[in-house]
Amino acid sequence: MSEGIVRAKFNAPVDQERVAADWRQRGYSCHLFVDPPGQQWNDFVHATNELLTVVDGRLALLLEGERVEVGPGDEVFIRRDARHSVHNVHDQTTRWLFGYD
Repeated sequence: MSEGIVRAKFNAPVDQERVAADWRQRGYSCHLFVDPPGQQWNDFVHATNELLTVVDGRLALLLEGERVEVGPGDEVFIRRDARHSVHNVHDQTTRWLFGYD
């Protein structure tokens, strides 16, 4: 999984418009999630590749059995058909971006 993570790809504070422009050039959409502490999105599988970047807060990802935590500016690539879960492990709201190709 670590090969699918680029630490600090985007400088903090993360600019959503900059991320959206970068992803558009790479053929990805860009959408915002705002999750309260403890929010969990479990066992998703998509037919497309996905990118994920934390704007603020912290997320734990479980990607095909491997757990990793990511923070502001980190970019995660999730390949199509990969089973994954996303959990807000921050003690406050976490804002994060996701997009599909």
